[in-house]
Amino acid sequence: MNRNDLRRIDFNLLVVFETLMHERSVTKTAEKLFLGQPAISAALVRLRTLFNDELFVRTGRSMEPTARAIEIFAMLTPALDSISTALSASQEFDPATATNTFRIGLSDDVEFSLLPLLLRRIRTEAPGIVLVVRRVNYLLAPGMLSSGEISVAVSFLDELPANAKKKTVRRIRAKMLRADATPGKLTLDEYCARPHAIVSFAGDLNGYVDNELAKIGRSRKVVLAVPQFNGLGSLLAGTDILTTVPDYTADYLAATGGLRIEEHPLSLPPGSLSMAWRGAQDNDPAEKWLRSRISMFVGDEESSN
Repeated sequence: MNRNDLRRIDFNLLVVFETLMHERSVTKTAEKLFLGQPAISAALVRLRTLFNDELFVRTGRSMEPTARAIEIFAMLTPALDSISTALSASQEFDPATATNTFRIGLSDDVEFSLLPLLLRRIRTEAPGIVLVVRRVNYLLAPGMLSSGEISVAVSFLDELPANAKKKTVRRIRAKMLRADATPGKLTLDEYCARPHAIVSFAGDLNGYVDNELAKIGRSRKVVLAVPQFNGLGSLLAGTDILTTVPDYTADYLAATGGLRIEEHPLSLPPGSLSMAWRGAQDNDPAEKWLRSRISMFVGDEESSN
């Protein structure tokens, strides 16, 4: 096919194909693209004719791609990213008049502790925009960035899609929170003897603190695991339970009263909070503005320099 033949192609079909590859479902693809199922089914018929291949084979409730579909997807994704980048670069963005909808992924600690300050700034600069926040962690963020469900993620992030970009926006230092009124700092022995609460997205009872304790032959007793930071302060109130949280979350929880912050009895290595975004939107003026505000109001001076 030469470039003149491209005039015969409906590029909306390629967007449907890419979404089908991510969702593996006609129903979910229709929901994602705000179209009816008949429209997606008709588009799939045209795609099969265009590529002269079945493309997807139904296996139970899933639409599994053929070898040809996987090959096409590998070539198509960077091409669509390039087209998106070229179109975005030609658009201007004025926060004061913008009505964009931004879809971002935040880990629970970021949403709870840092989003309020970011939101106030966004509402001041760009009152017409809509912010859709999705809960992410290091497991969910890569897939949601790859599928386009979110354009940017802020969390502890490790492996990311090949076309994603990443920068460290904040150093994470662990702090200990306690609600009891017993004076004096806890020793490591006292710390290990006390009951503990953790925030665990998956419901695990072990975290990085336990890994660090194990390195020196120590352990602790976790008696409470909750899925989010919101409400942690009221749960600890009136108990001798301790919790270890990021420094910015400790500040936010302690500000509501009833908890006090202490340096951790264990020397814990610092972590990092990262921002990752889709490479296809690297030069998008609106997305660049959003990322700059995230860096300013979620990040710290040490990481932004």
